[in-house]
Amino acid sequence: MRANMLVDGFVQEKPRYRAYTHRHLDAIPQLAGLPRELRHGIRLATQVFPFRVSNYVLDELIDWDAAPDDPLFRLVFPMPEMLHDKALADLDQALANGDQEGMRALVFRIRHGLNPHPAGQLDANIPVHEGRRLHGIQHKYRETVLYFPAQGQTCHSYCSFCFRWPQFVGDRSLRIASSRVSELVDYLRAHPEVSDVLITGGDPLVMQTSRLESILHPLLAPELAHVRTIRIGTKALGYWPQRFVSDEDSDALMRLFERVVASGRQLALMVHVNHPRELGPEIARQAVSRIRATGAMLRSQSPLLRWINDDPRVWARMWREQVRLGIVPYYMFVERDTGAHHYFAIPLARAWEIYRDAYRCVSGLARTVRGPSMSAWPGKVEVQGVAEVNGEKVFVLRMIQGRNPNWVQQPFFARFDEAATWLDELEPAFGQDRFFFQSDC
Repeated sequence: MRANMLVDGFVQEKPRYRAYTHRHLDAIPQLAGLPRELRHGIRLATQVFPFRVSNYVLDELIDWDAAPDDPLFRLVFPMPEMLHDKALADLDQALANGDQEGMRALVFRIRHGLNPHPAGQLDANIPVHEGRRLHGIQHKYRETVLYFPAQGQTCHSYCSFCFRWPQFVGDRSLRIASSRVSELVDYLRAHPEVSDVLITGGDPLVMQTSRLESILHPLLAPELAHVRTIRIGTKALGYWPQRFVSDEDSDALMRLFERVVASGRQLALMVHVNHPRELGPEIARQAVSRIRATGAMLRSQSPLLRWINDDPRVWARMWREQVRLGIVPYYMFVERDTGAHHYFAIPLARAWEIYRDAYRCVSGLARTVRGPSMSAWPGKVEVQGVAEVNGEKVFVLRMIQGRNPNWVQQPFFARFDEAATWLDELEPAFGQDRFFFQSDC
């Protein structure tokens, strides 16, 4: 049953929210039309990778006539190819045997072999305050602190590529979360160099507005005046735009955004948009309009993903549409070296070509986007191009952001490798035995 409500002068349907997990695969009617072998493979993959999808994504975004090749289908449904052959065979055997204990142990072993939480997130990024490690907070770059509210460590739907996948599998040893915003405030008070706080997850906008307000309000205190920008990382614009338009507390959410902006802080929604189709539904466009009316800024970011958006025409279309709606293109990321990296990763040489070809097709307003960028241990490393220097073919790289602030904007070179997909696979050019940042490790 659907109820109607009046929003901004228009009658809006208020759909009943429903989310499906791996336990509800058989309840998704659209899956029945797919081959039985594929459905079984998806069931095996969801034993390892988190799966959750909203009815909005199922009904409004996925082209079921094109599934399983539809990019939005692959964006949310874990595919069997995301697992290596032996892992897939072992899972199949455990499932056939009904060995629940063996299945749990096997899944645990597979997950811990997929490089969960890469780039030092659990050892190098967690800060210490007054002799105590602050779990649920990360401070990698001098100006920016990340906060992981415990109530926001889920999403309306899970992206199958997500590098935060360990947050959602129920393994406490892998989860980053905090339920004490007071620890964040105390840490910020002691670190006046911090100008930006990113509320992240998961997706903080799965929380009720009152819960989000309890986190944002303390950040507006006068003693934290050095915090000039509050960011919220979210996929809700693509996966449940009703959050901003027709949910019961969507008006309260807009008022909260207005209060943050009125405090003199900049509020930036870091929206994850992986495919231009996510911005197509009218309700998503209404959501953008309502957010912008509060004075908040929207910036978009996404990794470059095989099967989903590995085409410069897709990126150019996406950036043009974002600019038209008032969203600032911000980052094209390289898929991180975690989870099903082998399934989604694109060689750096090809990633740069896709970025270059898409960049050529857009106007200056869309050329705010940076990339392809690797969020690696030392920092955000951008592939600026491929060149030949003194007869050697090289990648031209630079550090957009660095664990050491002195590394920022420093160019460096790596030997060209047409198969390399990540920084760790590159070797220094010109006979050097290490990159400049490795001597600081």
